[in-house]
Amino acid sequence: MMEVISFVALAAGLIIGLGAVGACIGIGIMGSKYLESAARQPELMGELQTKMFLLAGLIDAAFIIGTGIALWFATANPFLSQIANLPK
Repeated sequence: MMEVISFVALAAGLIIGLGAVGACIGIGIMGSKYLESAARQPELMGELQTKMFLLAGLIDAAFIIGTGIALWFATANPFLSQIANLPK
């Protein structure tokens, strides 16, 4: 039983860690492309800024949802009752 709990903790850490890395890389790439495109066409900066902030919110939302699911599994794992009933 303790092995399963430790795997849940490991999985939750991986979900949060890899989600954070992915969100940081995605926002970094998007920010660099925004600056590059704003330097090329400054007249479109307002429209591009709106789209960039919308996408930054969506990228962060995906990470926050993953964090919520990982914390849910870490604190109130719905699979522990099924694992406890398995034959040994």
